[in-house]
Amino acid sequence: MSQNEGRRYHGTDHLTREQYRVTQQEATERPFTGDLLDEKRKGTFHCVVCGSPAYSSEHKYDSGSGWPSFWQPLDENAVASKTDQSIGMVRTEVHCAQCGAHQGHVFEDGPQPTGLRFCINSAALSFEPNND
Repeated sequence: MSQNEGRRYHGTDHLTREQYRVTQQEATERPFTGDLLDEKRKGTFHCVVCGSPAYSSEHKYDSGSGWPSFWQPLDENAVASKTDQSIGMVRTEVHCAQCGAHQGHVFEDGPQPTGLRFCINSAALSFEPNND
């Protein structure tokens, strides 16, 4: 767990209502509704709150879950995790390691080489395409 766990970035004025609900109140967007679900361009996904790089398009895949899915974060220091028991089951929540913004959850049913599925809300991310 990160020492930043639970800490919230104070610059949230730029967020939409849905982005605020997801990142600050740990809500989940409805499946198959997020703007970044079908994003196929090469680039980097950033925390929508503080702008920290979080995930690479190289690690994104279609899990069929209804949310953007990645088999690993951009690097091991990009996200932090904590145990989430909010819906009566034990899950692992992931959030931005820099500002603490809620992003989604990680599950152990993803593809190799990690076997992980970072199931992330589109509302928690912004996308910056490569300049290729």
